[in-house]
Amino acid sequence: MNDSRSTAVLEDAGVPPVAGALREVAPRVHGLRMPLPFALDHVNLWLLEEDAGFTLVDCGYGDATTKAHWQKLFDGPLARSPIRRIVVTHCHPDHLGNATWLAERFGCPLFMTLGEFLASHGKRDEHSGYGLASVEAHFARHGMPEDQRAPLRARGNTYRLGVPELPRAFTRLVDGDRLDIANAAWRVIAGYGHSPEHAALACESAGLLISGDMLLPKISTNVSVWPNEPDGDPVERFLESLRALGALPPATLVLPSHGPPFRGIAARVAQLRAHHAERLDELHRALVAARRPQSAHDIVPVLFRRRLDLQQTSFAMGEAIAHLNRLWHAGRVERIVGDDGSVRFAA
Repeated sequence: MNDSRSTAVLEDAGVPPVAGALREVAPRVHGLRMPLPFALDHVNLWLLEEDAGFTLVDCGYGDATTKAHWQKLFDGPLARSPIRRIVVTHCHPDHLGNATWLAERFGCPLFMTLGEFLASHGKRDEHSGYGLASVEAHFARHGMPEDQRAPLRARGNTYRLGVPELPRAFTRLVDGDRLDIANAAWRVIAGYGHSPEHAALACESAGLLISGDMLLPKISTNVSVWPNEPDGDPVERFLESLRALGALPPATLVLPSHGPPFRGIAARVAQLRAHHAERLDELHRALVAARRPQSAHDIVPVLFRRRLDLQQTSFAMGEAIAHLNRLWHAGRVERIVGDDGSVRFAA
């Protein structure tokens, strides 16, 4: 969901716009941009320089284009400084896609949370409520017509395109864990709402936060309800997760997965909280004005006033359900489930 009113102070020394090029954004911390085949066209990865190599945070989308950029790095900056450890913030393809390939190449351990590890296997192997058929049925219950579900069905399991292979073993991260990287302690801060158990990394001695997708400078990360947790309240979980990030020192340099690094962490957290509050109020007013129960599909245009491609339509449905569920859990709307399983909401 777009939030164009960001007033966070952006850093001039961001990651380079040229894919596959490194730039030092802080002492011994290098930013690396990789392309994405979506409207959101890039992801930032982070290389933390150690005495005998690098710790890599996130791995890029698992396609041939990204692997070609990695190969240039193998032949250049990483030729004498190998990757010694990989940390994956969460299971989405632009973060996990090349993790297994890189871990096998360098013979290094892979760190992630249990929630993200299990979700990645559910998404790729289509079980535990993550399968395409479950998603289609979920959207149908929330009002998406057949002519819009058919393209999603025809597209198939796109997760496999971005994550061609999955790790079968990993080193588990838990909220509060500390990783010793380059003689500095990096603390794991778990986040919820965007993904099952997202892991951000904070190094308070260096004034740095690798925020993953939990804290972005110009947009609010996607927060959706999916079929394996249909009654969930990910918006509230996301907003609660922001408290731990907002409590970091004001001068913290935030290194996000999308967009440039920035300072002003407390202000950005406040903007995101205000943004979601405004969208919830707007959605509530729309339900009042409708005078009859509305499906999530009915109210997608209230939250997204632009033309959406196929991928964006899927995210928009998940996010619409998430915001309706937040209003329902807050007691501001009624949720009506029909005999056929259809779900509607009324003010």
